[in-house]
Amino acid sequence: MHPPRHDESLINEDIAPVPLSKRTWSAHDVAALWIGMAVCIPTYTIASSLLGSGLTWWQAVLTVFLGNLIVLVPMTLNAHPGTDYGIPFPVLLRASFGIRGANITALLRGVVACGWFGIQTWIGGAAIYSTLGMIFGFAPPEAVGWFGISAGQFACFMAFWAVNVYFILKGMESIKWLEVLSAPFLLLVGVALMVWALGRAGGLSVVLAGSSKALPVSEFLPVFGAGLTAMVGFWATLSLNIPDFSRYAKSQKDQVLGQAIGLPPTMTLYSFVGIVVTGATVVIFGEAIWDPVQVIGKIGSKWLSAFALVALAVATLSTNIAANVVSPANDFSNLAPRHISFRTGGMITAVIGILMMPWKLVADPNGYIFTWLIGYSALLGPIAGIMIADYHVLRSRKLDVDELYRVHGIYRFTRGFSLAGLGAFLLAVLPNLPGFLVQVGAVDASSVPDFLGMLYRQAWFVGFALGFVLYLVFRKIAPVKIQP
Repeated sequence: MHPPRHDESLINEDIAPVPLSKRTWSAHDVAALWIGMAVCIPTYTIASSLLGSGLTWWQAVLTVFLGNLIVLVPMTLNAHPGTDYGIPFPVLLRASFGIRGANITALLRGVVACGWFGIQTWIGGAAIYSTLGMIFGFAPPEAVGWFGISAGQFACFMAFWAVNVYFILKGMESIKWLEVLSAPFLLLVGVALMVWALGRAGGLSVVLAGSSKALPVSEFLPVFGAGLTAMVGFWATLSLNIPDFSRYAKSQKDQVLGQAIGLPPTMTLYSFVGIVVTGATVVIFGEAIWDPVQVIGKIGSKWLSAFALVALAVATLSTNIAANVVSPANDFSNLAPRHISFRTGGMITAVIGILMMPWKLVADPNGYIFTWLIGYSALLGPIAGIMIADYHVLRSRKLDVDELYRVHGIYRFTRGFSLAGLGAFLLAVLPNLPGFLVQVGAVDASSVPDFLGMLYRQAWFVGFALGFVLYLVFRKIAPVKIQP
């Protein structure tokens, strides 16, 4: 399976370097991956939520586009070592955090993915339940005691969970084909929904007329800044573990071009679809309906609505498998490679997704989702900054791949932990801590200076910059062996 120069405690078939013969993903495949991940309910609603903050429709679309252009930079930079060396995210972390320290930062990424896996699975199961309800005329579900949902809802949740598990067990190649086949279908469904909405509402000018008044500059800039941070935070997780996918790319050109084609345009287009359809609901139904499931339910045709909900389930599946399974599967595998394979790690993720009872998490969006999960961006920014500083600046893109799989190699540092990497990470997180404590209600907002609250609203940028600079400073103090 792998040469004896590697220590078995640090390698298995799934996290070993991908050989050149298996790096088969073209720019088209990478673009399809991003289209499949970007076409989902959060993308649909995110620009529409910016309208609620006071932005005009074109300012909201521009914010989405610029945010995704910005996140494309760390995305392609962190993808580079995956394509060059064929290594996954947790193995790359060994270069900057140590062979053991890498587990700490990898699990920070993996745990949040488990939460989102459960939530997306619940959304997909809810779409199935709504579809069956339209066809067979279900009565409204009645929650069962402490469990919180009906038996029918749970059955649909588990059915969708089983579909996710199928792709987990089939491995990375099946995920590639899922994205390739679903991408054009999902885009067509989105455009079709927009065409229907425009036809019913009386045209684009009518729909957009209600969101054309711009805020004064003094009010616009804070909203724009917070929105831009949210856009970057949207894919902050993937900007870390993108090597999990780019390790299969044929070349750097394929990974860069594929991401450039697949990410900003798709996010912008599908966000625009959300704005148009939501605006159209105001004209058609007299109220803004943000949830596409509710919009689909009002189309009027039972079978057309059922088809659209199935499309929504496919969109959720393609996003869930790529964004919320691949990373934690590799992260868990990295903990004990001899005992945990990619498939085992994926199953751990899937089981945790059930145990978290995601329907309860969704029922309190201001608690878990928008506080705890999005708060992770304050942790992920520093990790991205440290990774890029280590690979692109300190090491000039040169790694000794064999040493990454050796217990007593050059990436062992201090008993397996890089004090420079972990120290830079902790210090980069600290400025965002007061704002986070305010958000979770642990301290009163009046006790925290406005400046620190502003820092937290830009948490990813602040953490990224501090992590980048502090790591290079610490490496000046404690140099490491660099490959010639």
